[in-house]
Amino acid sequence: MPNPLLSRARDILKANDLGTYTVPTHGLYPFQWNWDSCLTALGQAHFDEARAWTEIETLFEHQWEDGMVPHIVFHKEDEGYFPGPDVWNTKRPVPTSGITQPPVAGFTVRRLFERARDRDLADRKVRALLPKIHAWHEWFYRCRDPQKTGVVAVIHPWETGRDNSIDWDDAFSKVPTDGVVPFIRRDTQHANPDHRPTQDQYERYIWLVQAFRNLNWDNTVLHDHSPFRVVDPGFNAILLRSCSDIAALAEELGEIKIAQQSRQRVAAGASALEALWNDDLGQYVCYDRVAGEQIKSASVAGLLAAFAPIPEERMQGLASRIRKLAQTSRYAVPSHDPADPRFDGARYWRGPVWLIVNYMIADGLARQNQTDVAESIVNSSISLIEDSGFAEYYDPITGEPCGGLEFTWTAAMVIEFLSLSATTLEDLKAASGLTNPNEIPIVK
Repeated sequence: MPNPLLSRARDILKANDLGTYTVPTHGLYPFQWNWDSCLTALGQAHFDEARAWTEIETLFEHQWEDGMVPHIVFHKEDEGYFPGPDVWNTKRPVPTSGITQPPVAGFTVRRLFERARDRDLADRKVRALLPKIHAWHEWFYRCRDPQKTGVVAVIHPWETGRDNSIDWDDAFSKVPTDGVVPFIRRDTQHANPDHRPTQDQYERYIWLVQAFRNLNWDNTVLHDHSPFRVVDPGFNAILLRSCSDIAALAEELGEIKIAQQSRQRVAAGASALEALWNDDLGQYVCYDRVAGEQIKSASVAGLLAAFAPIPEERMQGLASRIRKLAQTSRYAVPSHDPADPRFDGARYWRGPVWLIVNYMIADGLARQNQTDVAESIVNSSISLIEDSGFAEYYDPITGEPCGGLEFTWTAAMVIEFLSLSATTLEDLKAASGLTNPNEIPIVK
């Protein structure tokens, strides 16, 4: 008998499928989002492999000439979302936003390739996508790490996907609101306002968009002109993992230059990431390039560093940190430490659980033998869905479903968890894709 959760998850993916791209959920998010699509493809591939490749191809059809892949592609008009294409005004053939999102595409493409049932199809798709993904990675290091530190900065909170994280409170307060054109938000018409970023935060988001638009979206100057320049360990972990996965794919396919360049990025980035470790908190933290100091905030970004090839000692530290957090919340993994007085279990990224983050953290832990913690995250995630359905995110204390409902990437992660959940170390390692003899070794 089919698992009812699995059946429901597939139904959600199909309901949100618009043919060549998938919306996160109807109403609240009516366009194609960058990392949503890539993670959604993982779920699609379990029942429609060709459709999964199309999801990623559609995204990369809108890659900018400089290599950037935008965070939103506005395939058709929909007045139910703000800010729409008229606000971004990027002057693209098909309208897009002017900023990017966490680059999970490299990781996704490798995973799809290694699991592929149709090997010929997968080979063709990867050969076409590989140089595009590599160009995106190189764009990050060229445009978001101009001082060549080895780690990249984000210039807008939306780029991290963690829009209103507590991590940004001080750094974001430096972004002004003077001159922001009056606007009407649409998100609070689709979701509980108590679950969404505040009006003050939205005004600062839009100030940055207006400032970048006035610079004609020139990525050679945006980094240095932004009053918000933050190095996010979770964002960099995703970039490093994708570089690592692209290196392995490139080597297997004979693309030696891409393999070598990607390996160099991983080595430099993994070393640079060490500057973000905070002994007091026992995890990685963000770094404010404007202020020139660490942001001592215990968010899930520092735990998401487990997704990257980090030293064994650090992985053990993150596992210990997650075990401690498990004692403070009913469901893993809260996006902020509940002990922090700023914690808000229902408001977007100031506390709620997100299954996509659980998936990446568990995957990273499994790669380095932290199997018990990885299993606990998987089991907690499934329990949360059984209790609360397929929401965008959840209160880690009460399990209350928050944000959008019938959410695409939540459904995709459920398919992943149910299809690949394991009770043995060997199964977890297999699920993590550690099958390539040319795998980049974990940093020691």
